[in-house]
Amino acid sequence: MRSPKFLFLILSLVLLAGCDSSQEGRSTSIEPSEPAGAGSSAKKETSLEGFISEDQRAEARPQSPVMQQVSLNQADQSQSVAEAVDRKIIRDGNLRLEVTAPADAQRKVTSIAESAGGFVVTSEAKRHENADTSRQALEVTLVVRVPALQFGPVMDQIRAIGTHVVQEKITGQDVTEEFIDLEARIKTQKALEGQFLEIMKRASKVEDALEVQRQIAEVRTEIEKLEGRKRFLGNRASLSTITVTLHEPNAIVVSSSSFGRSVKEAVREAVDVAGAIVLFLIRFVIVMVPIFVLVILPFGLIARFFWRRANRKRLKPETVTE
Repeated sequence: MRSPKFLFLILSLVLLAGCDSSQEGRSTSIEPSEPAGAGSSAKKETSLEGFISEDQRAEARPQSPVMQQVSLNQADQSQSVAEAVDRKIIRDGNLRLEVTAPADAQRKVTSIAESAGGFVVTSEAKRHENADTSRQALEVTLVVRVPALQFGPVMDQIRAIGTHVVQEKITGQDVTEEFIDLEARIKTQKALEGQFLEIMKRASKVEDALEVQRQIAEVRTEIEKLEGRKRFLGNRASLSTITVTLHEPNAIVVSSSSFGRSVKEAVREAVDVAGAIVLFLIRFVIVMVPIFVLVILPFGLIARFFWRRANRKRLKPETVTE
């Protein structure tokens, strides 16, 4: 009984040793193959070397400390130039005014904006019930855009229209740094596009041409996105936005307005409750009629039939006994 177990143990050890040796052989066979792959990649780099310009090779080389210092000086110079550039500031204004006639004031605000070279973006007029008066008050809201240089004068002219300034708010956002950064990124992307176009002219293989074309498409997409953001910031900075709200001043409170308003609210609530009850009854009838016709009525007829039949059977024995 011991010899078969011993043989099985030896066979298992041999198999395990064989597996270990095969794994070591695979690892040793893989290690020499790495230089071959590196050689193929080196050949590929050599084949594409003709497409790389001298500027790109210079950029790929590590910079010396002197060159790094020069680049830092150039960065400082570019920063000083950025400070000298016209700043891009987005200005927004918000005015809430009391006026005697909101409709007339609306026309005046429109005229002021158009005279300054601007335009009206939106205009809205609505009436709402004032809590302190017995009548509805008119409120007009306008959003106008005017040239940034005319922002201050236009705000002064609009402010002079109202009898009282209820609220005034002016905000500014400096986007000069982002604007300059966008210009630099667009310039870099366009230079990269030009390099890809030169590579496309010298490409001899279809695969290389397709790859370069894909890269060109990605670069152009990035350029369009950056230019769109630049146009948006330029438009916001060149035209300031002013939101104007015009409303009537509070009228004199009528002595009986509070009682009359309470009565009106009570009547309105009673009408709402009555309407809700009627609507509930209508829905209840609409839902219950099909249930009555399809379920309750057939069940009642069947129950009545069996009940009458049971009564007949009970009456027959009584008549026989008599």
